[in-house]
Amino acid sequence: MTTHVSTTWPPQPPLVAILRGLTPADATDVGRVLLDAGFQALEVPLNRDGALESIAQLVKLVPADVAVGAGTVTHAAQVDAVAATGANLIVSPHLDLAVVAHACELGLRSVPGVFTASEAFAALRAGADALKLFPAEAMPPAGLQALASVLPPGTELWPVGGVTPESMANWRRHGATGFGIGGALYRPGVSLAVLRERAQAFVAAWSAIAAGQ
Repeated sequence: MTTHVSTTWPPQPPLVAILRGLTPADATDVGRVLLDAGFQALEVPLNRDGALESIAQLVKLVPADVAVGAGTVTHAAQVDAVAATGANLIVSPHLDLAVVAHACELGLRSVPGVFTASEAFAALRAGADALKLFPAEAMPPAGLQALASVLPPGTELWPVGGVTPESMANWRRHGATGFGIGGALYRPGVSLAVLRERAQAFVAAWSAIAAGQ
């Protein structure tokens, strides 16, 4: 299957919807709500049943400038399975250089999880397109600022874990360039109305931040 190549990077807004537990039956409706709210990056973690099928449904739904793919990618063989759906995004909770390298070989965007300067530099040398600061709850924004100060200018740094619309501005002031958003946005069983309200709140918060830059 041809990979769904996103023409816009980083996504704008740089907010990744982490859809853990999304079922194939719900994927299209959930995807439409998020796209309508302004999200341009959708991630379905692989550590739940039906993840690949849900990703395939999203690939059919989204336009070419939307990033869509898998989270919790922990070994290189999973990259092939995600690529077979036509998706273009590989997100990991950790740094596995083989996963990053294989994603790059296939032309997919790679966003590994990092927490230290050593991991961050290794990920960038391997070809990572953005760095996922995880778990963000364990590092104060000042820690991200210190990390950002030694990384190459323009490095994409996305805190993941505990992010809320209210916390985004402080993270941004300390060097965050985007965010991965999980349970504060989507959990299995959430109504589409509540999901829409949450999604709009995150997009509005980012728009306010961007307008103040």
